[in-house]
Amino acid sequence: MAGTIHKLILTVGFLSMFHAAYSAAQHHSYLRLNELEFTRLPFDIILQAITSLFMIMYAVLNLAGEFKEIRASADLDNKSWETFRNVPSFYTFCHRGQSLLYQNPVST
Repeated sequence: MAGTIHKLILTVGFLSMFHAAYSAAQHHSYLRLNELEFTRLPFDIILQAITSLFMIMYAVLNLAGEFKEIRASADLDNKSWETFRNVPSFYTFCHRGQSLLYQNPVST
């Protein structure tokens, strides 16, 4: 249920952001048609864009799930040192040390 609410907030936030962008483009073309100088956007468009941004950020942060810590050792705190040394991908059974066993000793 909570995920549905956050998805709805995200959708409303994006629609509101697109509306703010469209309103800004309309305001700019209005100024161009009336040959007025562009100084800044009206306050309501700026407020709508900022509110939409915060709505989107809130929804995305809640939909993203659990974050992991930045520290690389955070996942490794509960492991012992023996676990680090025991890595199956480093096991080698066919190595050149076996051939040393079967060589004839050098006679002098």
